[in-house]
Amino acid sequence: MIVVDVEASGVDYNKHSIVSIGAFDFDNPNNQFYGECKIWHGAHIDEDALKVNGFTEKEITDPTKKSEGEITKEFIAWASAIEDYTMAGQNVSFDRDFLQAAAHRGHLNWPFAHRTIDVHTLAYMHMIKSGIKPPVEKHHTALNLDKVLNYVGIPDEPKPHNALTGVMAHAEAIARLLYDKKLLKEFKKYEIPWLKT
Repeated sequence: MIVVDVEASGVDYNKHSIVSIGAFDFDNPNNQFYGECKIWHGAHIDEDALKVNGFTEKEITDPTKKSEGEITKEFIAWASAIEDYTMAGQNVSFDRDFLQAAAHRGHLNWPFAHRTIDVHTLAYMHMIKSGIKPPVEKHHTALNLDKVLNYVGIPDEPKPHNALTGVMAHAEAIARLLYDKKLLKEFKKYEIPWLKT
């Protein structure tokens, strides 16, 4: 499975652009992908999105950076060499949809299936099976990434968001939720809460 995290200039893949892609081969943690790009010509920029991902408008419009299509092409080539490239991550449909829209804008073939593995769903199910009521705010689940990470025993994701550190946190959460095991050396010192004696 490929754990993926996209940072973008906003939340609508039709009018916003990818600004970075982080990805991780779950079965081979040393096989990672990271790329940054300039936004596509005419893409909108949401200042709130930049506050989240830490990029500046100057950085995402830098003419010397690769285009969104170029890093998407590189990502597809990297991912296509992996045996199981089912995408996984926190609210991964966001990432998949941005990548697919970028591929279409770049006239690239899209080799990935629609099915994904969502960290939010894994954590929600794990809580229910453990007799824990998932948090709810404003009449819907409030199980954001930091709450999931804390649930599996690791600290909040560093701010601002970075696609590669984000994807590593997603992968560690998946390993703990699915297999009751630690995955990455960066998180070894953090115990899995439900395995503590």
